[in-house]
Amino acid sequence: MSENVLVAGAGEHRPPGARSLFVTGLGIGQVCSWGSLYYSFPLIAEAMGHELGWSKSALYGAATLGLAFAGLAAYPIGAAIDRGHGRVIMTIGSVLAGLLLVLWSQVESLALFYVAVAGIGALQAATLYDPAFAVIARRSGPSHARAGITALTLWGGFASTVFIPLVQLLLDTVGWREALMVLACINILVCAGCYWSVIDPAADAPPHRSSSAAPLSGRAAVAWAARQPVFWALAVAFTAYSAAFSAFTFHLYPMLVEKGFEVSAVVAAMTLIGPAQVAGRVAIWVFAPRAPVRLIGSVTVAVFPLALVALDVLPPSFLLIALVALFYGAANGITTIVRGLSVPEMLTREAYGAVNGAMSAPSTISRAVAPLGAALIWSMSGSYDGVLAAIIVLTLLLACGFWLAAFLSRRASSEAAR
Repeated sequence: MSENVLVAGAGEHRPPGARSLFVTGLGIGQVCSWGSLYYSFPLIAEAMGHELGWSKSALYGAATLGLAFAGLAAYPIGAAIDRGHGRVIMTIGSVLAGLLLVLWSQVESLALFYVAVAGIGALQAATLYDPAFAVIARRSGPSHARAGITALTLWGGFASTVFIPLVQLLLDTVGWREALMVLACINILVCAGCYWSVIDPAADAPPHRSSSAAPLSGRAAVAWAARQPVFWALAVAFTAYSAAFSAFTFHLYPMLVEKGFEVSAVVAAMTLIGPAQVAGRVAIWVFAPRAPVRLIGSVTVAVFPLALVALDVLPPSFLLIALVALFYGAANGITTIVRGLSVPEMLTREAYGAVNGAMSAPSTISRAVAPLGAALIWSMSGSYDGVLAAIIVLTLLLACGFWLAAFLSRRASSEAAR
């Protein structure tokens, strides 16, 4: 297995309109999946905590459990999508997530809350970027997936911009229980409808290989990848990234409120993250459409620690948090593309779903543990200063891990070209 084995797909020869409809449908679904299943949690949890008197650690413990389950499900779901089951997985995942949101809206006990939120967290493995990237890779072939993955992330960048104000409006007008019912309807009607309509296994590209060797798949592909140093360097980088992203995203709202900012100013700053993500992705689309992903990633990962250090040491002001949101959002948006393309461009173009799922498993678990870990740090210290310091350390680990992966990947490519 190597980068030199090209995979071209019949999906690339479908009419442009069909490809556009495919990505548009997935994109609308991703906006709603991310917005309702991920970005809504901190706002709803804050409202629940005030009403029911539950602690931060109790609330975030449920999200942690669910994301841990999602980490365990990442590989089998990726392998199943490699076998052509993307439509069923993403559609049923959205329906089940909607039903669990309904259950969440009725909770009175912590136990039932854990069942609902843990289930929703687990279903993120079937509804967010990783399964959608695997669906695109199967449709077009991993070596041709760059345009589709980049376009999908452009759509996904609007999730926080649309849903943070929407959820806040629902909380202010009808309350958190009714807000959850609205989000449930969005999952069942919009997300499931989009995924069922546009994911067509019959249109997926059969692999066409330049050699007669049988492609590795499933566990064999993962076993091969696990013997490559690049795999582990990327795994470390993206695990640190997921933890930093999750802790920062889940705690940014209460962190800024603790620093004395008005809720309206905090929401305004947070809504800048989405457009900044889109702007970063558009910049890559326009100015670096063919730049090596190792180069794009190497520059981008340096932005995270710089932005967070600025938030920590500079005098607090709305201009500061707005600039941090813009730089963080742009870097996060580009990193999403880098994460989606690192496997085919830096490691292997075969078995995208299985290999990417295996690499995503520790990332998803770190994304699960980080919000609870941040809540525990806050509980022990009584402030968010320690939380921000821990997130900065994670972003430094992200940068070092990716730079190592880029060096190893470049060296392996040079040796293969000799």
